[in-house]
Amino acid sequence: MRYWVGVTDYDWFQFLASLPDVDEVNFWQPSAARQAVILQPGAQFVFKLHAARGGFIVGGGTFVRYTKMSPRWAWDTFGVKNGALSMELMRTRIARYRGRSVDLETDEIGAFVLVEPYFLPPEQWITAPPDWAPNIVQGKTFDSTAGTGAVLWEQLQLARAALGPTIAIEQPAAYGTPILVAPRLGQGAFRVLVTDAYGRRCAITGERTMPVLEAAHVKPYSLDGPHAIDNGLLLRSDLHTLFDRGYVTVTPDLKVRVSRRIREEFENGRDYYALDGRSINSPVAPYSPPRRDFLEWHSDTVYRR
Repeated sequence: MRYWVGVTDYDWFQFLASLPDVDEVNFWQPSAARQAVILQPGAQFVFKLHAARGGFIVGGGTFVRYTKMSPRWAWDTFGVKNGALSMELMRTRIARYRGRSVDLETDEIGAFVLVEPYFLPPEQWITAPPDWAPNIVQGKTFDSTAGTGAVLWEQLQLARAALGPTIAIEQPAAYGTPILVAPRLGQGAFRVLVTDAYGRRCAITGERTMPVLEAAHVKPYSLDGPHAIDNGLLLRSDLHTLFDRGYVTVTPDLKVRVSRRIREEFENGRDYYALDGRSINSPVAPYSPPRRDFLEWHSDTVYRR
């Protein structure tokens, strides 16, 4: 299995390592101009400090998706899991790397969304592979089954085991061939995946203004609804609120239904009734629309007839 060792900002690492129970992180690049590496979801993304900090291997996470984000959206989605105490501190770091000021709304950063991160204590830091060239500034791909990549991979597995029980990141197939398994998503990863799956457009209206678009769970996470694309809808914020409160639903055949209760309770709703019966915009390939059983649950349990 191929995995990536990415050069990592020390302050980013140290801050995240100090937080309890971090389930996901945004490993961001100061510019979205070029993606450092193409990875499969479920691949490992390993953290390596700059040479000035000893160049040690210090942790890693499971790759979910690479996307482009405004700093504001990144902060609203991941908060301190961007590796900074505040949005202003994050902006300062981006500006330092870029060498110019940063607009939180219109500039873009590259975002590697990682889940199940782990941070090794200093006594478990691993020396970089001997074939790591000093001129590598972003990172390098390794093979977990051959050469120095296999040696490093074994060291990482031993270091992770010393941290205690962890979620499996790979399983042996026949004859010991490693295979990827689907990563367990967090709330931020869910938001990114749903937003991109729907082409950054509201599933009902087609609205593209990012600050008002929100990833909605069809079945809430608090009621065992998973953080999964097929349990998600990208909705304009007012429609998200109406959906959660049962004034709007999406039927199993992907049609919008608007409850008569809006008119009865608020003596209003003309703009919403114009949406009644409309087919939603389905996610772009290869992503699937919401699962029928989740939509049936919402229509039967939440929708206010």
